[in-house]
Amino acid sequence: MRWKKITVGPVQENTYILYDSNNEAIIIDPGSEGTKIIQNIESLKLKPLAVLLTHAHFDHIGAVDSVREKYQLPLYIHKKEQDWLTNTKKNGSMHFGQNITAKPASHVLTDNDKSLKIGSFSFEVLSTPGHSPGSVSYYLKGAAAVFSGDALFAGSIGRTDLYGGSQDTLLKSIHEKLLQLPEETVVLSGHGPETTIGMEMDSNPFLGGF
Repeated sequence: MRWKKITVGPVQENTYILYDSNNEAIIIDPGSEGTKIIQNIESLKLKPLAVLLTHAHFDHIGAVDSVREKYQLPLYIHKKEQDWLTNTKKNGSMHFGQNITAKPASHVLTDNDKSLKIGSFSFEVLSTPGHSPGSVSYYLKGAAAVFSGDALFAGSIGRTDLYGGSQDTLLKSIHEKLLQLPEETVVLSGHGPETTIGMEMDSNPFLGGF
């Protein structure tokens, strides 16, 4: 398994293209600049299978429709945020003077969905609310990587002052779900550089003493 990070939009959101040896691919959080994302997919000669969302804030969904329509892809999102795709108050775009929406998802995940298999990709679906109520992280054990969305960053954690956010809930999610992963697990966040679970356990100032 390999992945490519594409940083897009005014808030520098990380979109990820995960792909295998057969050039099949999963697109995670296409946040903006759909043309740029599609150009990267085409240059790698990939065959996308699906779009996965870690959560539905506006900076993670802005290119969903352009990518999905280009390749006729299913879209996966947690049930608690399925209506955020069309609600600019909940997805936050209204508060930043924008009107960013996406068409409804074709596949809705719940807290009972612990795994997800698409093609050769086998994810563990970790419910990691706090940054938003329906935030999920996708753990790919075979690649020793977790796509954490905006739950955990290098040296930081997600903001919790937006609609439905809760710092207590987020810290609980990080401690009970993400920090239980092997320390060598690469953390691929929604913003900023990659890190590892071990590095965050040792040095993240927001997690000290938790």
